[in-house]
Amino acid sequence: MSNQNGLNRRVFLTGASALSVTGFPAHAQAQAAFPTRPISLIVPFAAGGSTDIVARLVGQKMGELLGQSVVIENRAGAGGNLGSTAVARAAPDGYTILMGTISTHALNPAILKTVTFDPVKDFTPISLLAIVPNVMVVHPDFPAKTVPEVIKLLKENPGKYAYASSGVGTPLHLSGELFKSLGGVSMNHVPYRGAGPALNDVVSGAVPIMFDNLPSSAQFIRTGQLRAIGVTTKARVSSFPDIPTIAEAGLTGYETYTWNALFGPANLPRPIVDKLNSVANAALTDANVKQRLNDVSAEIIGSTPEALGEHVKIEVAKWFPIAKASGAALE
Repeated sequence: MSNQNGLNRRVFLTGASALSVTGFPAHAQAQAAFPTRPISLIVPFAAGGSTDIVARLVGQKMGELLGQSVVIENRAGAGGNLGSTAVARAAPDGYTILMGTISTHALNPAILKTVTFDPVKDFTPISLLAIVPNVMVVHPDFPAKTVPEVIKLLKENPGKYAYASSGVGTPLHLSGELFKSLGGVSMNHVPYRGAGPALNDVVSGAVPIMFDNLPSSAQFIRTGQLRAIGVTTKARVSSFPDIPTIAEAGLTGYETYTWNALFGPANLPRPIVDKLNSVANAALTDANVKQRLNDVSAEIIGSTPEALGEHVKIEVAKWFPIAKASGAALE
């Protein structure tokens, strides 16, 4: 698989130390024994979505490797803000961790009317697990078939065409806004309450264009009910190698995707960070986990904590001005 933002894809496994804890303070002994009880993995979205799927796949395997259950807790609300805030305010002991996303750590800080956490200062990065590509799709009757043709059509007909997304302030909404910004074009945004109803309207022809997670659109593309213009990642995806990237097809610098990563509260002790990083990245090498993630076109990463920390800073810098310019706002 290709590199993304210089991330280290090698599994970062830390060896267990054989040092005696005799005479160590109680907190040091607790860290050495970690975990001694189940871990709560907070998913800040409803069950059944792509973030929940990744969490359950990776969490189950992590639990097997740790010898303690990793319990998935779905705490949906405010675009992921409720669950993220709960982890930011949790005790830094490793027993409450977060499945964070581009929404929780790059978009929400820009579009929430009340920001309840700092995406950099209030969390300890653990590992970037996977990247899920987005795709620009159109109804088969849409007259443009390539990125340059789409841009030309939109420039000749400003405001005539609309694009659908899964909701205001979502990565898919802002994928469209980035396309507009870099392409210098005008499109109306039609937000839906989820990808399902949006896809239905694009398939029916009610809305001609959509930016979607590739797994959601995959079957429609395969059956010819939708035509893919381009994937949004820097490199082509293995599940659809014939679909060009939007960047290579003519819109230089265009890149968006959805990502899933593990975070703990701020000031999580390094031995606990290393242990969680080790088992999370080891879980990604499990044959079943790899197959299931590949099935949904997810690109497996498995990073160091430092690489995830840098990734978040880059994403915040990239998306903050785009999110602000979009006018999206969440309570």
